[in-house]
Amino acid sequence: MLKKVLLIMAQGLVAIIPIMLTVYALYWVVASIELAITPIIPDAYYFPGLGLVACLALLFVAGLMVNAYFIQAFLNWGGSLFEKIPLVKTLYGAIQDAVNLINVGQKQKMQSVVSVEMTEHIHLIGFVTNHDGANSLFEDENKLAVYIPFSYQIGGYTLYIDKEKVSPLDIDVETAMRISLTGGSSNSSKVK
Repeated sequence: MLKKVLLIMAQGLVAIIPIMLTVYALYWVVASIELAITPIIPDAYYFPGLGLVACLALLFVAGLMVNAYFIQAFLNWGGSLFEKIPLVKTLYGAIQDAVNLINVGQKQKMQSVVSVEMTEHIHLIGFVTNHDGANSLFEDENKLAVYIPFSYQIGGYTLYIDKEKVSPLDIDVETAMRISLTGGSSNSSKVK
């Protein structure tokens, strides 16, 4: 009886944790913005939620400005400067790569979801990251760069695989990444 009660409690915990962590993260972001903006705004003009409104307005203005030539030149200069500093370039490069994965309005880094045939009966889900990059490393070998993520952790391998061992899957990148990262236990999105 005790095992059954503990199992039910564990199932409830597993169901609640993602929701609660998401709600807490959103609350933390909004509270941090409010805390940062309240000393700047006079009390007569302040109302609850002004920090969030101001942040959204600043993000909109920043989005408009990054399309200007001189802002792009400044950002490129800053990026090249960061890439010259030994420890900073590693951190900057990792953050830049992570941001490029979800970069809005740009070509997505993960170009397609594929099945990689390891043996006749074993296949891995992978993501083609570059159709032409393998050509510079492996001339005349007809290979693709495929990222294979680890389950339950951030990381994985980039493999250069013969094209005949790779076949496309009819599934979107987000769903495939969810399946890969949860070890295949995710069923929250339906595969096409």
